Amino acid sequence: MDLHIVWFVLWGVLWAVYFMLDGFVLGAGMLHRVLGRTDLERRVVINSFGPVWDGNEVWLITAGGATFAAFPTTYALMFSYLYTPLLLLLFALIVRGVSFEFRSKEEGATWRGCWDWAIVLSSFVPALLFGVAFGNIFAGLPMDKAGYHGSLIALLNPYGIVSGLLFVMLFLEHGALYVAVKSTGGLSRRAESLARTLWVPLLVVAVAFLGYTNFATKLYDNYLKAPVLLVAPLVAVAALVGVRLLLGAGNTLAAFAASCVTILGVVGTGVIGLFPNLIPSSMDALSSLTIYNSSSSEYTLQIMTGVAFTFVPVVILYKIWVYRLFRGTVTAEAVAADHEAY
Repeated sequence: MDLHIVWFVLWGVLWAVYFMLDGFVLGAGMLHRVLGRTDLERRVVINSFGPVWDGNEVWLITAGGATFAAFPTTYALMFSYLYTPLLLLLFALIVRGVSFEFRSKEEGATWRGCWDWAIVLSSFVPALLFGVAFGNIFAGLPMDKAGYHGSLIALLNPYGIVSGLLFVMLFLEHGALYVAVKSTGGLSRRAESLARTLWVPLLVVAVAFLGYTNFATKLYDNYLKAPVLLVAPLVAVAALVGVRLLLGAGNTLAAFAASCVTILGVVGTGVIGLFPNLIPSSMDALSSLTIYNSSSSEYTLQIMTGVAFTFVPVVILYKIWVYRLFRGTVTAEAVAADHEAY
């Protein structure tokens, strides 16, 4: 068994699961002022993901840790070349966590309003930056043996922006569906209605992304070599269509599940298209960082594989238990009566 491929697959799975789980938190955070017409409804939105949002960050840490341990050269150069956007991403995630905790510490409308906007912005920025970062990685970074030749402004190229918009729209749809499932009454109905509305621009951006990818990247090369791999993008497309059909049937829970599959399929499509690259070079193919030229030693990969296959299932079982424990809907009455609620 080629452990380089094993860790590449695990790396992709970790990122996909993170985006699936934290995607609805980012989406709901961006939408909570739109969906919540009163302070109490906004608290319901925040408390719908309150018990699970910080646990979702474990997958981000694990994805970063897996990159550091299995592909240290990629980790080092990625955090060097993309230092500024990754620092902005980190700051945004910190502000988001602080905003959840501080918002309800005071009763004042100005206080809560400021933290509301902080939640919106600190949810939007990571969604956009994740998309821009992965879009630029898909297209390839301007690097050669002399190093990196790009800048923060250069990352905001048309393809990077389209990729960023795709992530934002995916997470907005995901978040609206999550709130529709987890809330009740008028809030749930507004979230479901908004999910229907958001689906159309999401489809437009997704089509634009798929078309632009053909010209801006080489992601489709692997699919042309092995058509069986097309199962990933086909699943993503089918799941996206399924979201709209299930919404039309009034089954928001199934629509949310389809949205989960959509995100997994989109990330899987990109990761499969990258193989065996982790960060391709747009200037010199020989300067691309691959799973072979940037990996740890074989012995290190063997040790890590044993650790991963021991503890990752534990994390999965724990997350299943947490989501099962907090599977019920969140009501305004429960939030108002709970002094520990956000």
